[in-house]
Amino acid sequence: MSEVRKLYVNGAYGQIHLRFAVDQGTGDKPPLMCLHQSPKCGLEFETFMKAAGHDRAVYAPDYPGYGMSDAPPQESDATIPMYARSMWEVADALGLEKVDLFGNHTGAKVAAEMAVQQPDRVHAIVMVSAAILTDEEREMFKDMFTPIPLDAEASRIKISWDRIYERRGPGQTLEMLDRSLFMNMMGGEAYEWGHVAAFAWGEPFERALGELPHRITLLNPSDDLTECTRRAEPLMKNGEIVELPDWGYGFMDVSPQETADLVLGKLDAS
Repeated sequence: MSEVRKLYVNGAYGQIHLRFAVDQGTGDKPPLMCLHQSPKCGLEFETFMKAAGHDRAVYAPDYPGYGMSDAPPQESDATIPMYARSMWEVADALGLEKVDLFGNHTGAKVAAEMAVQQPDRVHAIVMVSAAILTDEEREMFKDMFTPIPLDAEASRIKISWDRIYERRGPGQTLEMLDRSLFMNMMGGEAYEWGHVAAFAWGEPFERALGELPHRITLLNPSDDLTECTRRAEPLMKNGEIVELPDWGYGFMDVSPQETADLVLGKLDAS
């Protein structure tokens, strides 16, 4: 298992925090950038990185405003294109010329926009789920992810925990669920900015799937986006959907080696 370390680089809104796993002898393959869902951070990839880092350099930054990265000054700055530019700032700071991308939920959209912004610097993309939403579904998710005000009854914490527990995937332990809640709370009052950004970037995401020449592999576990993800199949110019009905939320923690083998195998085959 690879050791995961941490560092900061400078970005447009201050410091960007990231985790990395780099073993000796992994320089012959494109480094892998892991792009988290909302409202998580790079910590969600840590167990996966320990399994994947033996094969290539792996990086998992926190978007501005998440994890331990500095936040933009206002919500209007939080967009999928901004997150993508920030990830390229990380790549530039690390001297990464060409990368593979692994995006989870919101991270899938960030990965697509990174490839739109700098197509020559992306080799291949693996995504977890694709939010191809109807108008009704978009409104439903917007209602679900409306920020919960802080109060003395700890409603935000209780509701967030209830949702995490209700949606727990097969094999997820209470410790894994607790870490998920911890990541949510690290976003502070801006914790739902990423969801808003993702919902606003629907049509550009669908257009990117149809135009990007890069090989895209869509992993489709059993979660809230399972049916939505299948709608991406006819949209993709160069892609496939891998159905994973036995996996759910938290599968990277539950099955890190299996996830690493699947993701790295798809990237190597591209």
